[in-house]
Amino acid sequence: MNMHLKVLALAGATLLTAGPAAAQQKFITIGTGGVTGVYYAVGGAICRLMNKDRAKTGIRCSVESTGGSAFNINTIRGGELDFGMAQSDVHYNAYKGEANFKQGGAYGDLRSVYSVHPEPFTVLARKEAGITKFEDFKGKRFNVGNPGSGTRISMEELLGAMGWKLSDFSLASELKADEHGPALCDNKIDGFYYGVGHPSANIQDPTTTCGAKLIPLTGAAVDKLIAEHSYYAKATIPGGMYSNNANPTQTYGVLATLVTSAKVPDDVVYNLVKATFDNFDEFKKLHPAFANLEPASMVKDGLSAPLHPGAAKFYKEKGWIK
Repeated sequence: MNMHLKVLALAGATLLTAGPAAAQQKFITIGTGGVTGVYYAVGGAICRLMNKDRAKTGIRCSVESTGGSAFNINTIRGGELDFGMAQSDVHYNAYKGEANFKQGGAYGDLRSVYSVHPEPFTVLARKEAGITKFEDFKGKRFNVGNPGSGTRISMEELLGAMGWKLSDFSLASELKADEHGPALCDNKIDGFYYGVGHPSANIQDPTTTCGAKLIPLTGAAVDKLIAEHSYYAKATIPGGMYSNNANPTQTYGVLATLVTSAKVPDDVVYNLVKATFDNFDEFKKLHPAFANLEPASMVKDGLSAPLHPGAAKFYKEKGWIK
């Protein structure tokens, strides 16, 4: 046996004796959203709980800040992300091949893992802009969200229901979620629309810094959207949650969901949901938006794609689903 082959044979033997975890360390990545948003916090919470057991499971989890819902689903579809956060409506449209997923066609391999917090659509207006209802933004400078985000897709759906176009604003800016608060306080825009779990630093900052006002989203167009789409529901942002906004704000929204692909192995998904639910009290403490989460509804609500079998296995063991 020449020297070269001998080294290779030894290397192979070492791998075999090092135990299964070392030999097959798996790396998984969760796509989230902007670093100030709740998606990033969800991804961080999941990875933190998963990585506690990584010596046992051989799975190492990392989080990536991304452009949001549609970006995550398209990147999972392309095989570059294993998991991703997505609004329940975007998740629905991707699985069915509707709205902005018409071109790429239905994504039949999309799988649900669980839903997380509600995400009310949140509209903030500059204090000096004199806005009391969404209709007052006609002719004003408004941030409609970055293309590829769930926020932008939902915004366009709302405008469609109202019979508005982007050109009804004097400026329809496409700033990312991390940029719209500073732009509002710097008088570069008069308002923005954002789907987010509450409380959110993203809303906290402009309400504290420049007294920005929460604007309700109610009326015939909203009622029509809720009636036509199962993934929408009425929502209320509690009064006093944000500075300078003492009264509750009526709006509507979606649920944040965690999705994956049918191609991701069952044991990986099983270990992810196990890490979340076996450490659920700790998970709930990792962000204020998680405080009222209930496992029984997380495994059912807002999930349009079929449950991944790895997740379903764990939920059946727990007796949460039949």
